[in-house]
Amino acid sequence: MELIQKTPDLSAYLASDEAIDHEHPRVRETAGLLAKEAEDSYAYARLAFEFVRDTIPHSQDSGDPRVTWRASDVLEQRTGICYAKAHALAALLRAEDIPTALCYQRFDVVHGLVAVRLDGAWHRQDPRGNKPGVNARFSLGREQLAFTPDRAAGEADYPELYAAPHPAVLDALKAATDRPHLWENLPAAL
Repeated sequence: MELIQKTPDLSAYLASDEAIDHEHPRVRETAGLLAKEAEDSYAYARLAFEFVRDTIPHSQDSGDPRVTWRASDVLEQRTGICYAKAHALAALLRAEDIPTALCYQRFDVVHGLVAVRLDGAWHRQDPRGNKPGVNARFSLGREQLAFTPDRAAGEADYPELYAAPHPAVLDALKAATDRPHLWENLPAAL
């Protein structure tokens, strides 16, 4: 699949916004700690991916009712659904000047992930969190995402790469009183 950069200016994929608040002290501190362990941008991106995937539980998997959407809140509260975890990973990567986009897949509901720009190309990564039947890995080669859409069932990969969270996603996160409420109002399509 050819990924489509929605915003031509690559600097948009380094920007801070209300959800990807990479200038927040919590994000800067976490990025700094990870950067100390990395010898280059690739190593940093892999470490940041593994940090979000492995140390921040997916709130549906853990049963956590809290809804986070701002990257700094995800890092502080250590919880989030796929969208929130994607925001956290995007913030950590952008904090170290690695262009990062938000992208989506459609299953019963829309699933969120990121694309990182390394080696002159975009590479999708899914920090959702592994569990039985889910084995996402950081890769610049063959994608190892959490889920593969079943096209015959109407599932799809959206090729668009967004510099900011899709409004339907951000609106659902912000309006949710708790995770069960969010689950009833997740976008079904973009």
